[in-house]
Amino acid sequence: MIDLELLKYLESRLTPERKARFDSVISNRTKHFTVATEDVYQLHNTSAVIRSCDVFGVQEVHIVEERNTKRIDREIAMGSQKWVDLKRFHSVNDCINSLRESGYQIVATTPHKNDQLLSDFDIHRKSCFFFGMESKGLSKEVMEAADCYLKIPMVGFTESLNISVSAAIILQDVTNKLRQSDIDWRLAEQEQLEKRMDWISKTLKSYDAIVARYYQNKKST
Repeated sequence: MIDLELLKYLESRLTPERKARFDSVISNRTKHFTVATEDVYQLHNTSAVIRSCDVFGVQEVHIVEERNTKRIDREIAMGSQKWVDLKRFHSVNDCINSLRESGYQIVATTPHKNDQLLSDFDIHRKSCFFFGMESKGLSKEVMEAADCYLKIPMVGFTESLNISVSAAIILQDVTNKLRQSDIDWRLAEQEQLEKRMDWISKTLKSYDAIVARYYQNKKST
């Protein structure tokens, strides 16, 4: 449980502008939709996907590194990895099982004989959008586990988009529809409090020392 008195104290140490920014961002965060990248080879692609998740209010990103293991490109992500929760998996099956336990349907973003257009996607179910390796796409495991297949309509000579571009297009569309719906999509109250504390810990310098001093002063009074 979050110590509400401590949270209030720490928020008092933020600038009014920073606190207002936290208030605005947290009110638009969601776990109704999430994203998973599977063995993405180009580091900047994963980083750009994380950045898009932050921009469009998606709180969690699942990163499968079964074959390719790399660190997030901080320059491309531009600090967004601080604000978005990253969940790493060394097995795509472990990732899928974890998502299913959390109530997500698996959405394979790839052309398929049973695919549907982005404009027809039903936003009511909790969904994880899977994006695959640049050259090979999604693995057989994801394709077989998928509950549905989603594609972005294209009318040019080029038959595919960069995965970070695809993620941005899909997330902008589905989160925009989500915010116009009557779906209960926001983070639960406890989740919002936990995120506030997490973000403050990543914002205040000497956070641990400030917290220790707070409890020491509280104990002495």
